[in-house]
Amino acid sequence: MSKSALPRRSVVVGAAATVVGWNTVGRSWAVAARTPDAAADTEAATDTTADADALARVPHLDGTLVADSAALARFGGDFGHLVTAAPRAVLRPGSVRDVATLVAFARRHRIPVAMNGQSGTGDAAELESHSSYGQAGVRGGVAIDSRGLDRIVRITPGRAVVEAGVTWAQLTDAALAKGWMPPCLTDYLHLSVGGTLSVGGIGGGVQRYGFQVDTVESVDVVTGTGELVTASASANRELFEAVLGGGGQAGLIVRATLRLVRARERALVLNLFYDDLGAYLADQKKLMLERRFDLQVGDVSRDAAGTGWRYKVEGVVHYDGTAAPDRAKLVRGLRCVAAETTFTDQTAREYAYRVDAFAGFLKGAGLWSQPKPWMSLFLPASTAGTFTREALALLTAEDLGAGLLLFYPFRTDVFTRPMTVMPDEPVGFHFDLLSFPFPGADHAAALRRNRRLYDRAVQLGGKRYLIGAIPDVTHADWRRHYGSRWGRVVAAKHRFDPAGILTPGQGIHS
Repeated sequence: MSKSALPRRSVVVGAAATVVGWNTVGRSWAVAARTPDAAADTEAATDTTADADALARVPHLDGTLVADSAALARFGGDFGHLVTAAPRAVLRPGSVRDVATLVAFARRHRIPVAMNGQSGTGDAAELESHSSYGQAGVRGGVAIDSRGLDRIVRITPGRAVVEAGVTWAQLTDAALAKGWMPPCLTDYLHLSVGGTLSVGGIGGGVQRYGFQVDTVESVDVVTGTGELVTASASANRELFEAVLGGGGQAGLIVRATLRLVRARERALVLNLFYDDLGAYLADQKKLMLERRFDLQVGDVSRDAAGTGWRYKVEGVVHYDGTAAPDRAKLVRGLRCVAAETTFTDQTAREYAYRVDAFAGFLKGAGLWSQPKPWMSLFLPASTAGTFTREALALLTAEDLGAGLLLFYPFRTDVFTRPMTVMPDEPVGFHFDLLSFPFPGADHAAALRRNRRLYDRAVQLGGKRYLIGAIPDVTHADWRRHYGSRWGRVVAAKHRFDPAGILTPGQGIHS
């Protein structure tokens, strides 16, 4: 074979297709076909014939870099099923080192890269990114499948070290086996640790512990230059603060050291119902400030007649043995509909996994895989009532579908990471529209509604959570979102990802 020519390579549809190099002239991958006659299985084969000098060979990897159609299709979508952004290759890392190697290679050749949690319960049919509007997408680039980094390194008293692809469910069960528990869990546990830490990570423990990023002691990060760096509050602090809740802009989290708390045996769950929004807001704030519950959430749903809205507080007290909390004391001085108050006593693990049954219903009904225009906002307490009344005047039962609207308070001083910006008041409310529309819903109209509500929330001092489906977000929107912290966002991007290759789907620096 002459030096001026290389064997013809093609992307093989439906078969394992291992990437061997990058054509620097044609800007395409050279892929080793599985069999000599693989071209028979090829659909729109990519010809990457090139001079030897034009082929940059992929460095040795412990895992694989593939470009088969099934992998590209899987990583082209996400949980929202509203945006498609197919990569041109998928890295299935065999080690943390693989991520650093791949990113360094991608930086040299200006290839965009994003980490993708591909989380779920383990059923291959349901594994998908839990961003809802293309945030983990990397059109034309390389998607890194974090499931290759699924090792729980160790659990010791008060601490866990895990790789980014471990799910919170896996960590919860491993920690419980040793008498410990993550202090702040997502409502749905089958999400990757690295994925939620990249955006913040919210759940019912937010009032006491902040986001999941507020429980992180240190992280191992691959920066946009391909360096593997350990960062904490005392070492490489700028990087530490840039990646926790930073949307994958300054680095990719590959390992994390997390705080744990002592596990309690049982959970007493209290549900309080309200017909009046004002009474609900006042009691939610009162309960939070008095710290009556270990966990405190709430939601809004249609009333029985379907003509209005009802409000629910869900409070949880954890305890051990038979030392159950005083139920009368928990409801004293509240303005709820007393006759409808309910208590449920269950194990702490049962409560942690409470969403699994609901998820199973949605999957069985075919709604889990439908488009979902989610929107997640944080509102100042002073304007939460105004915004919610206006929002509920717009929302219909069809907008929710089989989903729900979470709505509950938090103290803003518990959020310690600079990239997770909050309203400028001591108390805020989380407004989380988790819609599961029925087939035939007008998703374009739902996205327009989301944009309208987002703009109104911003007018009222609100902020957004990075996973939501908000269309047409501009550079000016991002500057307004980060406010006085925008300079830090830009400086971190320039320092740690100078080629601008990391996580383009967020659109923060586009």
